[in-house]
Amino acid sequence: MEFTAAQIAEWIEGEIIGDANTSVSGFGKIEEAGEGALTFLANEKYKAYLKDSKASVIIISENLAIPDNDARTFIRVKDAYAAMTRLLDLYKSLTQQKSGIEQPSSIHESAELGEDIYVGAFAYIGKNVKIGDNCKIYPHVFIDDNAVIGDNTVLYSGVKIYDNCVVGKNCIIHSGAIIGSDGFGFQPDQNGVFHKVQQVGNVVIGNQVEIGACCTIDRATMGSTTIEDGVKLDNQIQVAHNVTVGKNTVIAAQAGIAGSTKIGQNNMIGGQVGVAGHIKLGDFVHVQAQSGVNGNIADHSKLYGSPAMDASDFRKSYVYFRKLPELMNKLNQLDKKFNQERKNG
Repeated sequence: MEFTAAQIAEWIEGEIIGDANTSVSGFGKIEEAGEGALTFLANEKYKAYLKDSKASVIIISENLAIPDNDARTFIRVKDAYAAMTRLLDLYKSLTQQKSGIEQPSSIHESAELGEDIYVGAFAYIGKNVKIGDNCKIYPHVFIDDNAVIGDNTVLYSGVKIYDNCVVGKNCIIHSGAIIGSDGFGFQPDQNGVFHKVQQVGNVVIGNQVEIGACCTIDRATMGSTTIEDGVKLDNQIQVAHNVTVGKNTVIAAQAGIAGSTKIGQNNMIGGQVGVAGHIKLGDFVHVQAQSGVNGNIADHSKLYGSPAMDASDFRKSYVYFRKLPELMNKLNQLDKKFNQERKNG
């Protein structure tokens, strides 16, 4: 696709400095973009790349200066990053105009399909499934019986939605994600043999949720595992049975949330964080990468370490952790000197 600077400026409500007829056909980072590319400059620390950038059109924040006598075309906006985000959304919507039902696919006669949907080849849609308007169901997606998919939701290739699970509106679920697999529930008998506890609940996902590739969200033993509105999950995250993840929480890759834990709203949880089961995290909690959380956490806490502790305390303690061999050596010398003096009377 090719667009002129005039068209782009109209979409993002920007002011053109330069030739409004300059056209672009792709995107690029400011340090890498070539001729015919659109880029942006929103942060002062990347300004050094502006001089040598070969991009044809540059979206720039209004607080940054445009070089004098620069022949390139600029589009001045209040916030270049926000403007570029809007453009990427628009570009994505224009390039995802798939529609219709490809064959072969298997759609049960009792399934209810909304208007203007796309179902890719080899997709499976089971009994009594309900799919809203403008949904995109890519090839090899599996949607089991009685599942519900809200309007404008995208399920990329290979997504598995188990029976009775609910996915809200305007969601994106990336390839390989599994929604509704059995929770890890086993009961040992008197001989130590583990027997499966049947998982008969479901998963309920709210609106505007994005779930990364190869995430696994387990169904509840009873009731629902709940992912509330606005949650964003990175790739390869495990959410166990009966967990609740509160609104607008973001979780980075390879984190694991154990069963029946309640995570509050607007939390930020770093990569490879482990959260123990049957605990509660408050609202606006920040947990830094590779931390281990094993107890209840109050609102607005900032945690680091394993087991996790207040992030400020951890950083102070880490200074001593790094010097521990040196400190132990000094302590041993003092102890040796003390014992020698004591022996000599």
